[in-house]
Formats: sequence, structure tokens, C-alpha cells
Amino acid sequence: MRFLLNLVLLLVVALGTGFGLSWYALSDGRLFGAYQSGPWSTWLRSGAPDPDPYTRAYLARTGALQLGLSEGIQLIANSDSDGKPLSRDCRYRIDGSTPTATFWTLVPVAADGSPIGQSGVSSSQIARANDGSIQIYVSRGLAPYNWIEIAGEGSFTLVLTLYDTTLFSGISSNRTTMPSIIREACA
Repeated sequence: MRFLLNLVLLLVVALGTGFGLSWYALSDGRLFGAYQSGPWSTWLRSGAPDPDPYTRAYLARTGALQLGLSEGIQLIANSDSDGKPLSRDCRYRIDGSTPTATFWTLVPVAADGSPIGQSGVSSSQIARANDGSIQIYVSRGLAPYNWIEIAGEGSFTLVLTLYDTTLFSGISSNRTTMPSIIREACA
């Protein structure tokens, strides 16, 4: 009887550990091929012709079409720079500089990937500071400078797509910095 109980316990622990690590690898993935810089994350090999098994499984799970490595890269933020989930009830300031890219877009999306509110902004539409940095507000209500209006309730995700970029190519001359996402106020 004791042997049978130990066997069942061993199977439960083994299956729980196996499924738990698989879920972690496919959702967060920082240890398995995903790149994290502050609140922004991406799967580096998602546009490669031969992605690693973890990236391939992530792509199969999300079902999203990816840009090729030479076309660009998509970075996703589900939380602000303090690690709190993004909420449509709050006003956020995206502050800093983007990696070198010919063109980029920033779009707020719902959990299903559909855009919320205004369609977003692109690098050709915004006003920049003298040093080239950006300051973009994301909120329901009117905000100064560059502003993306969002609508609805619940959480959302910010998707930053860099087109024709040297990010992660090994030829970038400076250290890559991503803009921070600062929660300013909540309703």
C-alpha cells in the first residue's frame, strides 16, 4: 500500500513539474529563448526559417504571423516598468528612446490581439525631444504631447514593432535601450 501511494505521489509530482515547466517555457520563456528588457519582451528566433523548439511551440500556441528576421521584430509589454499589469483605467507615459529602426509602430491591443481605441502611432507621426527621445501618453482621456487613446475596460498589451532594425543583429554600435512605461495615474 505504501509503495502504491509513493508511486502515485511520484507521478503527480513528475506530471506537475513537467506541465508547469512547459507552460512557463511557452508563456514567459525568458529562460528558453525569449528576450526581456524592462517590460518589453520578444522571441528572438520567431522570424527565423529554423526557430528553436520553444519558439516554434510559442508560435503555434499564439497563431500569430511573424516578421522575417530581415524585416523587423515585434516587442510586447503586458506590464509597466514597475511590473504592474497594464490597465485601461490608468494613464501611462512611454518615455525614452527606441532602438535604431527605419520605421516603428506602437499599438495598444486587447487580449485577443484586436486594436483598442485609436489605432496607435508610428515613428513618422510623433514629435520628438531635441535628443531624439520620445514621450507618448496612453490613456482614455486627453493627454499632452503624443497621445494614444484607448477605450474599454480591463487589461491591454502594448505592441512595438520595429521595421528594418539592427536590434539583435550584432552590428548595433550602442547598447540597446528600450523606452520605459510609467504609470502616472489611475481612475
